[in-house]
Amino acid sequence: MSGYLDRIGAGKVLVNREPFSFDWTPEQLVGRDSELTELASLFTHVENHNSSCRAVITGPVGSGKTVLTRRFGHDLLNHLEGKRKVTLAHVNCRNHPSTSQVLQRIALTLDSGHPERGLSSGEMIQSIRRNLISHNCHLLLILDEVDLLIRRDNSDLIYKLLRIDEGQEKQGSLSLILVSQDPMLLKLFEPAIISRLGASNILKMSPYDKKGLTDIARQRADIACRNGSVSEEVLEKIGVMAAESGDARLAIELLDSSIRRAESSGRGEVLIEDIEQSSARVAAIEPSQVDGLTKDQKLIMLGLCRRLKKEAEINTGDAEKLYKIVCEEYEVKTRSYTTFWKHLKFLESQGLIETRSGKSNVGRGRTQYITMNNVAPANLANRIEKELQR
Repeated sequence: MSGYLDRIGAGKVLVNREPFSFDWTPEQLVGRDSELTELASLFTHVENHNSSCRAVITGPVGSGKTVLTRRFGHDLLNHLEGKRKVTLAHVNCRNHPSTSQVLQRIALTLDSGHPERGLSSGEMIQSIRRNLISHNCHLLLILDEVDLLIRRDNSDLIYKLLRIDEGQEKQGSLSLILVSQDPMLLKLFEPAIISRLGASNILKMSPYDKKGLTDIARQRADIACRNGSVSEEVLEKIGVMAAESGDARLAIELLDSSIRRAESSGRGEVLIEDIEQSSARVAAIEPSQVDGLTKDQKLIMLGLCRRLKKEAEINTGDAEKLYKIVCEEYEVKTRSYTTFWKHLKFLESQGLIETRSGKSNVGRGRTQYITMNNVAPANLANRIEKELQR
């Protein structure tokens, strides 16, 4: 009766789930060397005991803002060991969207026995400062998704934190990194806050490209999976599929879900079709879009879908051969290559396929390669087959 539980702990592909955790921070960040260097340049003087540093980081979802700040924070603590005592506090304002909640998280980071109630925000800030001074400690505070806090409670807390040492003999209590998806974050602040933050202390992060996303998937697979269980072809397909959004989280999720699909099938290897199936939820093209195609276009699509269920891409020569096989199957006369090519260009214009020019596997010439990144080929093939049978 409990045989269905046998797969638990089997680990045919996965041996370490930690790299798929949202909180996991890799030792080396993929594709963000220049951003780390730029962030470090904003903290050039942090070693000075009377200095405080500021940075504002913006970028779209999945561009690596959170993991960048975590990696930087841990590396900075290690770098300053023996030179300056630093405590890292990372507060996500989506989970703690009010001034009191943010201050409570900071206070508890410094002192787990800090009272939870009874203090105003000003009293909390001074309590935090006294704690830092008594322990001769500098606070590196990262406020993630800070725009949610500002829109709820305005920017008063940011202003107070920036002025934490004002009028005090000892300076340099706190360095601040603000993180947001909003590229116009500074417009939420008054000029006095922008002046203290430093209008030039902004790091703008771009979405990852295909190579970066493939490298991220490879890094996770190398650490989390058995050797040889995830092929380079699978990793590159994940990179291509996530590249439209540039979202690293999507690439990681695609890898994670495809591993689970492979293991649930009892296999020790992830296949291309595992990614296709698991990516159905992010498809940008509705399968119903093929309903309006001509019969010839549907036959071409069917041949492509059958191959692309198992392979990442196909060249146009093989695509034409598959089209002829499908025509024979459905007893339909094939069209000329010129007509076939025109249909391919139409399918591309509709977003159903994508093409790229690349070196041919035969000879020295170049050829066109076809892939499907906006829809799951298996789902599309089933729909076309049902349409053609009517």
